Amino acid sequence: MKMSRLFILAVLVVACATVVCAGHDKPITVSQLPTKSQQFIKTHFAGKKIALVKKERELIGSTYDVIFTNGDKVEFGRNGDWTEVKCAAGKVPTAIVPKEILQYVRENYSDSHIMQIEQNTLYYEIDLSNRVEIKFNKKFQVVDIDY
Repeated sequence: MKMSRLFILAVLVVACATVVCAGHDKPITVSQLPTKSQQFIKTHFAGKKIALVKKERELIGSTYDVIFTNGDKVEFGRNGDWTEVKCAAGKVPTAIVPKEILQYVRENYSDSHIMQIEQNTLYYEIDLSNRVEIKFNKKFQVVDIDY
């Protein structure tokens, strides 16, 4: 009985910490982004005007969002690597898309382009201009398609 109370207490502490940390977005300047994130923007979004840069405090570390005036958005993880790129009216820079994914799109959806890409430790997910969503595992095998 004592062990279950301890477990419940631990769950409550984690839940409360999550609520306390969530929603603490803070506007920052580009120079306050991790160096890796700043370089990514300079390389792949040069010349695009930034509307907002914000730091989102998470339970463990912080994440960052960069929103451009044309509607494009880049999300960065706490280490400064990109986690998601959305291009509202254009194409995701092909230089950031793994070549295997580019090849798959060219072979199977040649009339479309990638408007959004997301990555994490388990998969890549892309949204195409024809509204098809494709998920790839880290071996670049298609694991799901949503039409």
